[in-house]
Order: sequence, then C-alpha cells, then structure tokens
Amino acid sequence: MTLAAVVRAAAERLAAAGVPDPLVDAELLAAHVSGTRRGEVQAAIVRGDRIGEDDVDALDALVVRRASREPLQHLTGLAPFRHLELAVGPGVFVPRPETETVAQFAIDALSHAPDPEPIGVDLCTGSGAIALAMATEVPHSRVFAVELSPEAYEWAARNTASAANLTLVQGDLADSLEEIDGTASVVISNPPYVPDDAIPRDPEVRLFDPAMALYGGPDGLDIVRVLSRRALALLRQGGMLVIEHGELQGEAIRALLTADGWRAPRTHPDLTHRDRATTALRP
Repeated sequence: MTLAAVVRAAAERLAAAGVPDPLVDAELLAAHVSGTRRGEVQAAIVRGDRIGEDDVDALDALVVRRASREPLQHLTGLAPFRHLELAVGPGVFVPRPETETVAQFAIDALSHAPDPEPIGVDLCTGSGAIALAMATEVPHSRVFAVELSPEAYEWAARNTASAANLTLVQGDLADSLEEIDGTASVVISNPPYVPDDAIPRDPEVRLFDPAMALYGGPDGLDIVRVLSRRALALLRQGGMLVIEHGELQGEAIRALLTADGWRAPRTHPDLTHRDRATTALRP
C-alpha cells in the first residue's frame, strides 16, 4: 500500500470521529510510527512511497486510540511548546498553544528585569512547560517551579532535569518557596480555573486531563485567590504576576487582585481575541 493511501484513510477515520485536524494528526501519527518527522512523511507521500505491513498495523492501532479522542500527545509522548518538545502522558495536563502567548508576558518581564540574576516562579507548573521556557529563553535567570500532583511532578522532573538554572519543588503553592519571599521578579501560573460544574466540551480535556489540573472550585477561582496572596509575598516591589484563565474570568480576577492590593491589573486577549491572561504589579 502507498503511504498516501494509508494516511488518507486514517485522516478520513479521524474526521468521522470528530478529531479537529484529522490530516495533521494522521501525518503526525505516521511520522511517529516511522520514527521520522511530519515533513518527511509529507515528502514520502509526494514521492509515492509505500509503507510496510507492520507500520500499517501500528498506525491503525494508534488511529483507533486517537478516534476515541485520546490526546495525540499521549500517543506520541511529546507536546510542542514554544521552542521545546515536552514529554507528556497520563497524569499531567497537556500544554496548549494559547499558553505560549501567556508565557511571553513572564519571559519579557524576566528578561527586562534589572537584576543580574532575576528570579522567575511558575506555580502549578504541570509538565514544567512555562518554567522551562523561562529558564531556557532567559538563561541568566533563576527559575523555581512548584507542582503538587505526584504524577505531574514526575513529568516535570523529566522535562526540566537538564536545566541547570531551574529548581523544581513538589508541594502546595500556598507554602512553598518561602526562602525566596520578596525576591522574585515574575510569578506566573496556569492554575486550575474551570468551575466545578462546568464540564469541558472537549473530550480530550474531559476524559484525559487530570481533574486536579482543571477544576478550581464553584467559580473556578479558589486557587487564584491563594495564588494572589502567595505571589504578593514572593515578588519584590514592582514585580509582575501573570495568571492564565478562562475567557469569561478576566473581570472577576481583576476585582480580586484589586481587592488584594495589586496595582494595574490588566486582562489580555490571546491570538483568537479571547481573554486569556491577567497581569498585575506588586505595590
């Protein structure tokens, strides 16, 4: 069989299952099976290359799992994030493209901090995506990351092991990193912010992302309230707080931060023009 025919058939099956980008996923799964990259699969399709029976069977098994809406990143074991490729799987929240733009606020603030070795903190780090982006894109910084979930912590430890300027801590954000209180230039978090009764429509999220990384109490802001108080202690004067949140939560978060004494709370849209992050400055 030609690779083109196999990939086309896989894409049709994924489309019928409601997978959002079926051809992209089919090509990425074919690349995973063959140990190559998507571009090489596309080139092989243009050349009319054939595919071996064993690879057909392996791809078919992956397509069945993807059609059940198991995340593509769980099947390949990898999730792209900015310039990084992160190891992910069951037990950890899969980093999303929209978080890349949220991370930019923290990276910009960290890179422009006047300190010779500015400190960045990522609370609820999950896979370690944001923390590792800060550590690698601002190499003169010191980055601290905190994760409570034992399962997610293991993935973060795997992803951040080679970053010499990154310290990973397993613990609760409410009482972690007290030794650096008052010294951080940036605190960022993508906390659990889905209201408890707002079950996500996306089956990849609903069925496979850990509940601990999703749900944040009746209004989704329980962890944000703790985060606000903890970040006030961690940051130096003028330091920046960056919070990712749902598109309808900006106003409530700005009110919460204002009540806690933060300066200049501002909500920012993502590339789809949906409110995605709120920043504020420590007084």
